[in-house]
Amino acid sequence: MHSLSMRGMDAGHLRPHRSLPLLLLLTALFFLGMPDALAHGVAEGDKGFIQESTGVMLMPFVYMGAKHMITGYDHLLFLFGVIFFLYRLKDVGLYVTLFAVGHSVTLLLGVLADIGISAYVIDAIIGFSVVYKALDNLGAFQRWFGYQPDTRAATLIFGLLHGFGLATKIQEYEISSDGLIANLIAFNVGVEIGQLLALGSILILMGYWRRTASFWRHAYTANVAMMSAGFLLMGYQLTGLIVSQ
Repeated sequence: MHSLSMRGMDAGHLRPHRSLPLLLLLTALFFLGMPDALAHGVAEGDKGFIQESTGVMLMPFVYMGAKHMITGYDHLLFLFGVIFFLYRLKDVGLYVTLFAVGHSVTLLLGVLADIGISAYVIDAIIGFSVVYKALDNLGAFQRWFGYQPDTRAATLIFGLLHGFGLATKIQEYEISSDGLIANLIAFNVGVEIGQLLALGSILILMGYWRRTASFWRHAYTANVAMMSAGFLLMGYQLTGLIVSQ
């Protein structure tokens, strides 16, 4: 639906740019230098707060939820891919809502139902979601299989998986049952606030970029770099899973 193949690939707008190797190298260095805590981990100070908190504490949990989203580069990469070719606010709102609904459901369900999934597996799947969206933007599925997957269903499904990522981490810190539901809802509200703030910044920057001639020159490169980042995230998490056995 919103892929490069449908927006000018045949017309020659999208070709590998000579800056691609440099951008891929910078992407690799950036992600290899990232600490694990910036993915779905919780900072040590927040970890201690979660473990020691009892009762309803709405604002602190709203703050932590917003902080998680703004510093969660895997979430932001996926959202960047989702809105890359969305120009109408109605479309942006639809896809972001689908992602938010999925994320909210599994965040609450995962913690309340104590559904335990390996954080490494979940984060590797989230890395795959970034790869998937980049390939979708590049029109790869249409070219390879002659079929375009439903991007709305994919966004909802990956939203569900992203939510399990944070739920898995929260469970590790044995959050108090006193005020649990209210605090989880507050945390989720914070996540959505952080998502809106991050998304607003991305849309502003994308708006300026789309009005320049460089957008179509670099669109291919940007999506290949995003795909490479997704593969790096997958590799990092799968390596962690193997080492932890």
